[in-house]
Amino acid sequence: MAESIWFKNYSIEDVNARGAKTLVEHLKIQITDIGISTLSASMPVDHTTVQPARILHGGASCVLAESLGSIAANMVIDTSKFIAVGQSISANHLRPGLEGEKVTGVARALHLGRRSQIWDIDLFNEKEKMICSSRLTMAIIEK
Repeated sequence: MAESIWFKNYSIEDVNARGAKTLVEHLKIQITDIGISTLSASMPVDHTTVQPARILHGGASCVLAESLGSIAANMVIDTSKFIAVGQSISANHLRPGLEGEKVTGVARALHLGRRSQIWDIDLFNEKEKMICSSRLTMAIIEK
């Protein structure tokens, strides 16, 4: 059986609590699953996340992807000594997220180094069709 990548055991409730009073809370992003090597979260496509055409705003997709990757990045390091911060994100928008739906993101580590991490974050609609594929580079810095 594969070994978990996480620095320690985290509960979904504890991870979600860290998002209080941040953009994560404002956009109603919720961690939904902590896998052995993946982290998942959901976000509603509503008045806070749509563009005027009433479809998911590309920037909101990037916020979900970067939030999810950033949370995951910090979960694999000793946060008493280090912090993971976003350095670069790219996103390919593949199809629209529709108002009234919920989108789900899944983050997977590609590289977990001492000074940098790279995460792939894919976003899916309720029909499990990919709507966005993102890559996030994180810098690991000493506190």
